[in-house]
Amino acid sequence: MSVTVGTMLVVMFGLVMVNVPIAVALGVVAAGAIWITQGAYMLPNVALVMFEGATNFPLLAVPLFVLAGGIMNASSISRRLIDLATALLGFIRGGLAMVNVGTSMFFAEISGSAVADVAALGSLLIPAMKKRGYSKEFAAAVTSSSASLAIIIPPSIPMILYAAMAQVSPVQMFVAGIVPGVIGGLALLALCYYYARKYDFPVEEAFQLRRLAAAAREASWALLMPVIILGGIFGGFVTATEGAALAVVAAIAIAGAVYRDLGPAQLYRACVDSALQTAVVMLLVASSALIGVYLTESHLPQNLARAVVDLTTNPYVVLLLLNVFFLVLGMFLHSAAAIILTVPIVLPLIQQVGIDPIHFGLVLTLNLAIGQQTPPVASVLIAACSIARSDIWETTKANLGFIAVLLAVLVLCTYVPWISLVLIDVFYK
Repeated sequence: MSVTVGTMLVVMFGLVMVNVPIAVALGVVAAGAIWITQGAYMLPNVALVMFEGATNFPLLAVPLFVLAGGIMNASSISRRLIDLATALLGFIRGGLAMVNVGTSMFFAEISGSAVADVAALGSLLIPAMKKRGYSKEFAAAVTSSSASLAIIIPPSIPMILYAAMAQVSPVQMFVAGIVPGVIGGLALLALCYYYARKYDFPVEEAFQLRRLAAAAREASWALLMPVIILGGIFGGFVTATEGAALAVVAAIAIAGAVYRDLGPAQLYRACVDSALQTAVVMLLVASSALIGVYLTESHLPQNLARAVVDLTTNPYVVLLLLNVFFLVLGMFLHSAAAIILTVPIVLPLIQQVGIDPIHFGLVLTLNLAIGQQTPPVASVLIAACSIARSDIWETTKANLGFIAVLLAVLVLCTYVPWISLVLIDVFYK
């Protein structure tokens, strides 16, 4: 069986290296393994397993949150949030870089997608930063790294996927991400200020209370969105999936009825873009469910757990090994694929050594946030580079400081579980 699994991995990475989409590679490898080890008569079950894997009710939140972010992109909601962050932070040296981080924190509370964050904010902020004298590499780096806050601060699409795979509450996952997300955002702001002093970045404007009040008034309806969404979810009025539907309704109502800049053409474009993003994720979900079922039936997760437990039962050593594993894996796999492919394998291990699954889910999410910044895959970094028209490797050099900050947050949350579990203990225990 170990030979079969090793062959599967070699074939899968071989297909990926020749530019076969990851979802297709996973499906082909899983179907081939089932055919070889179980017989051709089992192949009709392939479609059923993939369908069931992609129709898990909590996963319905994924296309809905993506659509909510798409509507924000197509309307003036994103611009109004940027204007508010500029009025709030623009008086500080290097304020435009801080505006980038601050706006990402606002946007993260609505979309849950780092790619949506880059698409919405990068197209506005990166050109503005370049005009103000920031290098295109730095502009792309700060946009990319701050966008990764979108999968740490709730709501978070990777957290929803993890919750579905690990059979834990997505709401509790959201709660666990609040404190680490705020710490990460403040740390990125501090690093931006350090760079601003070091490289003499410009001050955007003097602080004006009148301008801040006007920007807050213009963005007041946009600021209501996270209050409505997270208030409904954390208050127990709606589930995470229903909260995603609420996000879409709120985005359409605010952009269409209040701001009046969401017409049929803009809504159509948002729906098409969101459908394309969702199709990629859900195909990954379906094919990963297939390979997950095969690996579970082959007892690989149980064998892995037994092998690691024979080596050590110290949960902190296990977390160290898993951190290294996921940091490397994040360089090569999309976050959705990494979650769905690996969670069924490592879940028995973390349960056996006594690691809280909510704590582990937060650690996994932080690892994948860093993976979005590390080539060769680096989906969020590549999106930022395409907007900035910068070289990915030069941008990576500029991004090293921001990656170091995310790594520090990862280490802190890994070895101080209280950070991710404190609000869980307050509200649920």
